[in-house]
Amino acid sequence: MAQRVTYRRRLAYNTRSNKTRVIKTPGNQIRSLHIKKQGKIPRCGDTGVVLQGIPAMRPREFARLSRRQKTVQRAYGGCLSANAVKDRIVRAFLIEEQKIVKQKLKQMALK
Repeated sequence: MAQRVTYRRRLAYNTRSNKTRVIKTPGNQIRSLHIKKQGKIPRCGDTGVVLQGIPAMRPREFARLSRRQKTVQRAYGGCLSANAVKDRIVRAFLIEEQKIVKQKLKQMALK
């Protein structure tokens, strides 16, 4: 029969936030150790690709980090991947070019 576990906190149910692991202390006692939940890896808002250079942490731990550890030094750093930003820049450039071409064609038609 499995050994019973006495939780070290008030929550007495086997929930996702109350997971434990059995450890042996330096004093040679066997105890249950509460395990923290794992953080999700931040992903790009456009493509869903994992963002590089940003740690996977729980929201409270993430809030304690300094700004340089939370972002990447780039436009939309920490929100969008490098490829997504590149695509946005190219798209904006092509739209502007298209506007200029339309304007030129309109001028040619008037002449």
